Amino acid sequence: MEPDSQTAAEKLDDETYPAYSMGRAAEILGVTPEFLRSLDEARLITPQRSPGGHRRYSRYQLRIAARAREMLDAGTALEAACRIIILEDQLEEALRLNAANRPHS
Repeated sequence: MEPDSQTAAEKLDDETYPAYSMGRAAEILGVTPEFLRSLDEARLITPQRSPGGHRRYSRYQLRIAARAREMLDAGTALEAACRIIILEDQLEEALRLNAANRPHS
């Protein structure tokens, strides 16, 4: 569903709705806007853009950014952290699809 066609309740429930400005996202995560830009440059998260061109982040993207921050704080290089997070996300999706396609007894 397109974000503009969602009701307010649907937007509140949608973890992919781009509800947070860069400043608010950085504040929530305790990071700098530069850190969020680095994740965009590394193509780990690609925020949507407001009509004015400002980055907007979803709750899902904030969770990914928080995971990246944890890994970097633990000494993992940005490129390696991005790859690990992408692979973890792909595995989770594959497991979800596998479970959904499994015949029910």
